[in-house]
Amino acid sequence: MSKGGHSQASPAGDENLPDRETDHITNADGLSIYCRYWRPTQGKPRGLVHVIHGAGEHCRRYDEVASRLSALGYFAFAHDHVGHGQSEGPRMQVSDFQVFVRDTLQHFDLICKRYPDLPIFLLGHSMGGAISILAASERSDKVAGVVLIGPLIEGNPDIVSPFKIFLMKIFKYLLPSLTLASIGPTLVTRNKAEVELFESDPLVHHAGLSVSFLSTLMDAVARIEALLPDVTWPFLLLHGDEDQLCFVGGSKAFHERARSADKTLHIYEGAYHALHKEIPECAGTVLEEIEAWIVARTPA
Repeated sequence: MSKGGHSQASPAGDENLPDRETDHITNADGLSIYCRYWRPTQGKPRGLVHVIHGAGEHCRRYDEVASRLSALGYFAFAHDHVGHGQSEGPRMQVSDFQVFVRDTLQHFDLICKRYPDLPIFLLGHSMGGAISILAASERSDKVAGVVLIGPLIEGNPDIVSPFKIFLMKIFKYLLPSLTLASIGPTLVTRNKAEVELFESDPLVHHAGLSVSFLSTLMDAVARIEALLPDVTWPFLLLHGDEDQLCFVGGSKAFHERARSADKTLHIYEGAYHALHKEIPECAGTVLEEIEAWIVARTPA
């Protein structure tokens, strides 16, 4: 790692940890990818957690999730996807969804190389859930488990019908920059304070999503459906039954069809899309469930 943020000394006896809270890696296209690290508050890490954010947001929105994991002895790490947050690249534009997966695996492999003997978990939300599924399927021999929060597995059938997908693919080539609706913050969470933070965050993409980008997301959904019967890694799948952005039915189908012996699905009644940003009584339970699940799958 070369370019950096705020330098801090590594914890004593653990020189493998990145020596900065923030850093950058260069992806295969030569773009600078912003990275964020949360070290264990005490001692050496007991495990690794790769946090993978969703569309239009950035990794600093996961400070609370990652900080809680670091307090439990985990080394959490994340990055802003290309075209997101503080990473380089045209905003919300990508030639192929695999670029997100490729960059994620680059970061994943880098940290795994530093800690080859530690269990590593993926934690992905929304589009980050789709990235997590595809990345885990390429590293199934290394992944100890995957936590999926409101993952993009299937589009909302009321919004993304087969005919609309067909039109989207046509417009992807005719009018790729055509912009459709943006991600409404009131659909993300019921927590008004979190809605205000979302709306005022300069690193969040507040403009509309292009037809090209939405078509790329649908390509990822098709890939996930194709590989679903081959999923064997452990996973915890959390979804709000009032999620209007990522269809809860996709999570139910994923849980039913995956061949994993260790799989858990928890549907949160009345909850919206970002469970970890929900009203306190919901978000608190979600974070506790995530922590307990990861700890239970970490060797003593």
